Amino acid sequence: MLVLLLLGPAACTKQADDEGGTPTVGFVVANKQLNFSQEMSLGFIAGVNQVKGVSLQVDGPNIVDGPRQLALFQEMRKSADDGISVFTLTPDLFVEPMASAIADGVPIIAVDSPALPSAGVELFIGNDSYELGRMLARKVITQLPSNATGKVVLGTSSPGVSVLDRRAMGIRDEFKEKLPAVSVFGPFDTKQEVEANMEAWETLVKVNQSALAFIGTSDADGWNLAEIRRREVASWVAGAFDIDPKSLAAVKAGDLILVSPEHYVKGAVAGRLQAEHAKSGKALPKGWLYVPGVAVDRLNVDEIVARQATVATRAEALSAAVDRVLTDPAHLRPLSAVS
Repeated sequence: MLVLLLLGPAACTKQADDEGGTPTVGFVVANKQLNFSQEMSLGFIAGVNQVKGVSLQVDGPNIVDGPRQLALFQEMRKSADDGISVFTLTPDLFVEPMASAIADGVPIIAVDSPALPSAGVELFIGNDSYELGRMLARKVITQLPSNATGKVVLGTSSPGVSVLDRRAMGIRDEFKEKLPAVSVFGPFDTKQEVEANMEAWETLVKVNQSALAFIGTSDADGWNLAEIRRREVASWVAGAFDIDPKSLAAVKAGDLILVSPEHYVKGAVAGRLQAEHAKSGKALPKGWLYVPGVAVDRLNVDEIVARQATVATRAEALSAAVDRVLTDPAHLRPLSAVS
């Protein structure tokens, strides 16, 4: 579905801008194949398309590959210099290229993962990652005895990535506050690649068979933990992030608890702001546009599945959330407050 949506817009290049006055904006994502990037991309497309007369491009590597993503960003500067949004897991690689683009007059928006301060990016659209971690931990804790003792095993697919590290910190702190007799071990490196992620969790489960819960910071963690739980008919609680269809099915089956970072909303906000600026010169906000997350369990999973069914159902169900982020002053926070 995403590939079909991208084929048309990607064909709109700077040549069309030069000849017909059509501005072009772009979005460079960390990975084209994983759910979180696809959700952001679909949102970006929808956001741009709300502003008539603006072309768009969306691109990214097939796997998480910082140098390849940087090369795509540099290429996009040639054809989408009316504004580029960037979601990267390697912000250190983008410091000088972002600063150079801004110096050349290209508006840059950081999405999901904040840019490093020296890049000079003045707008970040994303979550409070620390609070997302606490939110997931709170949902997991509801499935445990109030006087629980034992251990919880925490994993992260990309150690060193700030948004995932902050999620892990939030999880640890919530358990320390609410269930102080429970020890949280990790985060252990559970790898980005899907098969390696499964192998990592299989090992962690095997050597921690008495654990109360296993919690991951990203999407592959979720569906792989759910698969192991089903296979072993286990009673431990599994928790993770993102709303890949496999993970939603696992929630419905009672094998997983999720928190959605609402990636579609972040992409839609970035797309609309970028397109409005390119079309009319409307000033971009400066600061952190905060996007709240949503906990997903068996009580609301059917609602989430229904909204995720098609591009149209996403747009309809999430339009109010996008508008709130864009219009409610409470969502605009200083960059210094990013967590």
